[in-house]
Amino acid sequence: MSCALGIVTVFCAPLPVEAKASKPAANAKPVTDGTSDPAIPYAVTLKPTKQADVDSAISASSQLKSLQTSHTVGAYALAGRIRSDYDRVNSALESQGYYAGLVRIDVRAGARTLDGKDPSLPDILKAGGTSQKVAITISATLGPRFSLGTVALTMPPQEAPATSVPAPANAGAPAMAQPDAKASVATTRPKDKPDEKTSPPTPAAPAAAVAATSEQAIAQAEPVRLLPEERKAFGLTSGQPAVAADVLAAQNSLLNQLQEEGYATASVSTPLAYLKPQTQTLDIVFRVNRGPKVVIGPIGMTGLAHTNQSYLMNRLELREGELYRPSRIEAARQDLASTGVFASVQVRNAPPIITLPPGRTLMPGILQAMPIEFGFKEAKRRTLSAQVGYSTDLGGRVGVSWTHHNLLGNAEQLRLTALITGLGGSAQQGLGYDVYADFMKPDFLTKGQNLSVRLEGIRQLLYSYHQTAIIGRAGLNRHVGRYWNISGGVMGEQEQIRQFGDTRSYFIIAAPLNATFDNTQLANPIDPATHGVRASLSVTPSESLESGSSFFTLLSAQVSTYFDLKHLGISRPGRSVIAVRGIVGSVQGASTYQIPPDQRLYAGGPATVRGFRYQGVGPQYGKSKYGIGGTSMDAGSVEFRQRLPMNLGVAGFVDAGQVGTGSRPGQGTLRVGYGGGVRYFTPIGPIRVDVALPMNRPAYGDKWELYFGLGETF
Repeated sequence: MSCALGIVTVFCAPLPVEAKASKPAANAKPVTDGTSDPAIPYAVTLKPTKQADVDSAISASSQLKSLQTSHTVGAYALAGRIRSDYDRVNSALESQGYYAGLVRIDVRAGARTLDGKDPSLPDILKAGGTSQKVAITISATLGPRFSLGTVALTMPPQEAPATSVPAPANAGAPAMAQPDAKASVATTRPKDKPDEKTSPPTPAAPAAAVAATSEQAIAQAEPVRLLPEERKAFGLTSGQPAVAADVLAAQNSLLNQLQEEGYATASVSTPLAYLKPQTQTLDIVFRVNRGPKVVIGPIGMTGLAHTNQSYLMNRLELREGELYRPSRIEAARQDLASTGVFASVQVRNAPPIITLPPGRTLMPGILQAMPIEFGFKEAKRRTLSAQVGYSTDLGGRVGVSWTHHNLLGNAEQLRLTALITGLGGSAQQGLGYDVYADFMKPDFLTKGQNLSVRLEGIRQLLYSYHQTAIIGRAGLNRHVGRYWNISGGVMGEQEQIRQFGDTRSYFIIAAPLNATFDNTQLANPIDPATHGVRASLSVTPSESLESGSSFFTLLSAQVSTYFDLKHLGISRPGRSVIAVRGIVGSVQGASTYQIPPDQRLYAGGPATVRGFRYQGVGPQYGKSKYGIGGTSMDAGSVEFRQRLPMNLGVAGFVDAGQVGTGSRPGQGTLRVGYGGGVRYFTPIGPIRVDVALPMNRPAYGDKWELYFGLGETF
């Protein structure tokens, strides 16, 4: 629906004050008006009115202000720009309810100061040439602030067949839910009658006729009575300030409410506004037409080339016959877009309204139905991406991933990844690799439940151990409620590990169970969190069947929370954040040497304690840099993050943690690291560079660590 607040004529205010103001082009060079008249530079000063909203509207409306650096013009064009600013600034005043305000523009050219409407101004500007100093001052006298007088809602005076039907949503969001709060109120002003109240109502006129008074406009059609929820959504009452944004918001809020009640073809007109200077009020008349209440009719889909329509229909949250509600339709559109196989998803009404058989409606007594249609544009099915990472302990890692995003037509995803690891690094003894294939099938057996399968080959030559392994995993992942996610599965691993000169083979089977909670509500998981909590709990019963049989259970928990310093009034939202993380882990049922080395607990590195190399915190083999691992671990971090101008940021942190040989956390030697880093924020997330130092470095420990990556550490 149109959101412009308009009015029939006798007198019409200029176009929307902010919409009309041109934006200065970034880095644009000054241009002239295209004539031989040389461009005259000038400077504009806006005298404050002591009303922040009014000052903002004036600044946005003034072309003198917005174009002074990017589009300089000659003397005559500049004089025309000055004259046009009178109406623009006056519209800004009226948009805030000041209908009796005065606008003054003073122009100082050389030693003379003239009124902006002075007819000699163009010649004086031209005579002064381009070397003169032109200073322009815009000032406004507000006068009284008008309030709303009569606020009336009526049926349209004459029904006319609709040429189009508003759609509930498009490309990204419902079009009917976005009021244009920047428009000014165009008003009808009385001419001959000193007080509109003395004018008797006239008989109803055809829709095309213009009512001269609010009383006449009200008399043209039957009044509309709003239900309590509709009245609450509408919100306008007599006596409140006559602010254009509030009037426009009421129009759109009422339309949204009517459509949410099932009136798919409802309309709320741009209001008729009548100014009454004697009482300093503005009468408003809306034309409201509910139309029929409808349910959702047949659902169509277009634009599908490689995606099965049956999969989308099974996933769709809408059902034919349910009450027509734009919010439900938009939620369904967003859900289909979240499958990851579409570049865009649109939805629109597909009139005409049809009549459903009684058995196909879910709303007793409502048989009229509005068909809707989803339009899809499929994204590229195959993508190729690169991975790069570096830290001084694990060295560099480089690789490539190939992904098919719609393998079988039901949004199945297949990803093949090959990485080279161990490119240098104080915790590495040579090059390794990590090669894996991931398959994910969404909505497996039921909506919201995903099947994931991974087959992986890995080799890593760490100082703690050398490992070569083949790993297979399969599991189900399911969303529970708004913030919870649970998963469970099975894993089998055949590996060969060499530690401290002893080589052994292990075959491990496990059944990992996980639960995660995240209410940070980030659309991009790489973006830094500024509020909320993230928590995870994992229980993994495992059996090692070679080199001695042992059964053990790995327990781990992690929680992080984020506090925005805006709550203390010392920072803008999202600019200064304190992040806190805690981790605990325990192995139950077996001692350190009864479980394979890769199943033990280690600490050190960005995932636990920065400033210490990977696996550098915990029991060491003799007086060497070889980590043994343990059966308990705990770690904590406190980090301060500060956003800076120009997409930059800084961070400072302190980490602490320990690894013990018992099953109870809190044992071992506590190690503390500290450091800081810089951030560069990109559209895909922050690039992070951190330097960390150990506070109590163990024997053969590194003196410092450097970490480079994408996104925050937690």
